[in-house]
Amino acid sequence: MTMLLTESPWSDSFIFLLIFTIVVGILLYYYFFHENPKTIPEGDGWWGARERQDTQEDETVHSFTIETFEEMIQDLHYRLDHTRFTPPLEDSRFQYGFNSNYLRKVVSYWRKDYNWKKQLEILNQFPHFRTRIEGQTAIPLMMIHGWPGSFYEFYKIIPQLTDPVSHSLSQQETFEIICPSIPGYGFSEAPHKKGFNSIAAARVFCKLMRRLGFDRFYVQGGDWGSLIATNMAQMKPQNVKGIHLNFFPNSRMGLKILPSLLLGRYAPALFGFTQTDVERMYPFIKKNVYDLLKESGYMHIQGTKPDSLGCALNDSPVGLAAYILEKFSTWTNKDFRDLEDGGLTRKFSLDELLTNVMIYWVSGSITSSMRLYKENLGADFQNRVDDKVGVYVPVGMAAFPNELIYIPLAWARQKYKKIMTFSYMSCGGHFAAFEEPDLLAEDLRNFVQTVEKSS
Repeated sequence: MTMLLTESPWSDSFIFLLIFTIVVGILLYYYFFHENPKTIPEGDGWWGARERQDTQEDETVHSFTIETFEEMIQDLHYRLDHTRFTPPLEDSRFQYGFNSNYLRKVVSYWRKDYNWKKQLEILNQFPHFRTRIEGQTAIPLMMIHGWPGSFYEFYKIIPQLTDPVSHSLSQQETFEIICPSIPGYGFSEAPHKKGFNSIAAARVFCKLMRRLGFDRFYVQGGDWGSLIATNMAQMKPQNVKGIHLNFFPNSRMGLKILPSLLLGRYAPALFGFTQTDVERMYPFIKKNVYDLLKESGYMHIQGTKPDSLGCALNDSPVGLAAYILEKFSTWTNKDFRDLEDGGLTRKFSLDELLTNVMIYWVSGSITSSMRLYKENLGADFQNRVDDKVGVYVPVGMAAFPNELIYIPLAWARQKYKKIMTFSYMSCGGHFAAFEEPDLLAEDLRNFVQTVEKSS
């Protein structure tokens, strides 16, 4: 076979220059001319056990009292009495997870001293309600919790926001607080169909606020609550007056942050970093990447096979407590890993911690709560519509020093376009409302005051 070879009239350097020019042109278009949508569509959904056409949705808001049967408590005590503990490694403290020596003490307190009936009275001191939205039962108790928290996280901050005079607060704004349980958490019905993610939760909560008669409102959140609050602002900016977040990772920064990440330690002002940013970020690998890897194993399991783990946790109250309370140790302060008791009672009481665990246990909601990770972290999570939409409502951010991941203001602005307040909090970690209610309430009030004065 004879092949005819001809010399190309274009040199390799010319072809390289042409490709380079095209690539740069595309990037310039994307960053300066291409406009992403300003909102995400509200859409609709149905998550009930039956098909929508088979049932008529009851829009009534019903009062609800948290109750449990004595048989359930007796079953709990039986399981606590028959726990099989595995001895910890010598000097392991909380570095391998929840230390079983201290777990024995927690279980002993849970079995002999913890008073669930008294805690029920505390839980029921605020009115609870249920209503059905998209086939789901929700509790419109809008501050939004995350995992492994619950509406109970807000019990210490609610009085400060609803009755400031009694708490000797100089700022006198009074709030009407709605604390919904995310569907699948606490006493909210779990979705019966696949696909219920943060966008679906945002839509449900927007409908909830309309049903309760609120046309304009603020939203506060941490953990999953921060993403749901962000989605609500993206979905209904005409209704959301502003959002206040104590957790605000930005997943679509990509190459935009690379120069500041590499050089920000040496020329912070050039990239909009403050000295506090530098102190909290660097050395970046040790302070962010390494510690995050140590604390994110749970996320990979729950984002792929939540039901397998859920079988164990839903069957063992001690396993459930160890799994949840370990997060309240290391997510409050990663240095607590080096303590024999995990530092659990330095910020919380055992009654408070066990009441949060009991909400998961008596409702049987641990498996459905963990499914939210799989629904949000699916194969196509980087192409979600909310990742391509900015947030244009007023935003307040409280950056707690012991949060799992630190995002400086300069990075946060790439997604949140109207940041009104950004506070470097003096202490505290992931469970801000539960751990530092005074600090969070003060920062939230300051944000709302700022927004109201500017409008």
